Amino acid sequence: MVSKRFDTIKSMLDYTTKDVHYYILLLSAPILLTFYRYFSYPENIFKYFPSLLTSAEGTVMGYKWHFFGFFILMFLVPALHVFFFWRKSFDDLGWGLGDKKFGIKFTIITLIFMVLPVAYLGSSDLSVVSEYPLAKVLLTEKNLVWGYHLAYVVFYYVAWEFYFRGYLLFGLKEKYGAVAAILIQTISSCLIHIDKPFSEIFLSIPVGIFLGMVALRSRSFWYAFLVHATLGVLTDLFIIFK
Repeated sequence: MVSKRFDTIKSMLDYTTKDVHYYILLLSAPILLTFYRYFSYPENIFKYFPSLLTSAEGTVMGYKWHFFGFFILMFLVPALHVFFFWRKSFDDLGWGLGDKKFGIKFTIITLIFMVLPVAYLGSSDLSVVSEYPLAKVLLTEKNLVWGYHLAYVVFYYVAWEFYFRGYLLFGLKEKYGAVAAILIQTISSCLIHIDKPFSEIFLSIPVGIFLGMVALRSRSFWYAFLVHATLGVLTDLFIIFK
């Protein structure tokens, strides 16, 4: 009886065991982003370790933990799924350099004509200035800027692009097609911008679609990574050193 009911539910849901990894990909977004929001946000880091706020170095270290927590959730957890359970090639998820000729040309043009002016103009936007840099002590303790941004790029931006425009995008494309995969990763990456300035969260939608298309065209998420990370770091640096 139980088996028959299970078969009925399975048939109703159109569930197939061979698609279990795609279900894991889809569920990973709400689960991992929820864990990130409630356990790795800076406010939670400082709530658990208030002594970090007693010095500039400690405050910056708290933000580095924030980045590392993001790295564990959005890079290590998906990577373990891919390596031990899905047994899929990382190159199939955009890890390789793909179409280098297209990727390099896109990166250079985008950095010059989009990233530089957007970062500079953004550094004058009061809503952006109120948000960045995340560690406000960097505005006065400039000797801590480079270590902070190294962690920012290595732990935060690498994990971001691997998860959204690698694991999700390439992983879902083969099952649901390019358009659905681009939209799913865009929806997920947009939600992580909640509480950010309106201009940033709104622009994350077209930018998410655009970079998703670029990743698929180049067969790599590294070119999107270079654009995204450079925009984030330059915006910080323009604000700090203006």
